[in-house]
Amino acid sequence: MHAAPGVTHALSAEQLRDANRHYYDSLWSGVRLIEAHRFNTWPLVKSLLPRSGSRLEVAPGLRPRLPLEHTHFVDLSGPAVRKLRARGASAVVGLITSLPFADAAFDLVCALDVVEHVDEDAAALAELSRVAKPGAVVLCSVPLHPARWTAFDDLVGHRRRYEPERLASMLEKHRLEIERSAVYGMQPRSSTLLHLAEWWLTHQRERALWWYNRVFMPIGLRFQKTLHFGAGLIETAEVDELLMVCRRQ
Repeated sequence: MHAAPGVTHALSAEQLRDANRHYYDSLWSGVRLIEAHRFNTWPLVKSLLPRSGSRLEVAPGLRPRLPLEHTHFVDLSGPAVRKLRARGASAVVGLITSLPFADAAFDLVCALDVVEHVDEDAAALAELSRVAKPGAVVLCSVPLHPARWTAFDDLVGHRRRYEPERLASMLEKHRLEIERSAVYGMQPRSSTLLHLAEWWLTHQRERALWWYNRVFMPIGLRFQKTLHFGAGLIETAEVDELLMVCRRQ
């Protein structure tokens, strides 16, 4: 969940939610859903499906990593939820910090690129853990190393980056053990491209989102890298973003 470029640190939690909702309603209103098998997370997800019964994905927008069939979805954006429902998915409007489900409801929970965008990240992790059954798999991804903060973080609305040791400690506190992890995500290296993207999103949002969804997103899908997992928390010194397969203890 993210807000307008460059202003997230100045917003209260309530203002951030409103900015998130406005941004995502705009983002998802005019685009098509891309299904899970198009992403590099699909081999991982496919390997987990036979052992999963009930499934939940939080804040997927129109880029879900879990299959539409037999998965529950929660998203902040009304347009995203309506389009998910139109494709036959079970979807409701909601927040990661107050998920509308009972304790221990799911065998597989997915929340990619979410917790770093909310003020109350501890509450978000607590909710992911609460709705997961003991022994359930929880998929989570976050950016690492606060010292590496760049204009890209402001552009996409990050509230924070995580020190790996603190991240592992937070997960452990919420009964989530990292079984394996992999390098994930892609940050543009060109500062010129970042500044250009920020200007377009600030001054020409509709046109920028049109180009992102219809040109850059399809190109990005073609150049996704295969995910290579290592046991536990992998060496993170050169890792910008981490995808974790956690087990609910």
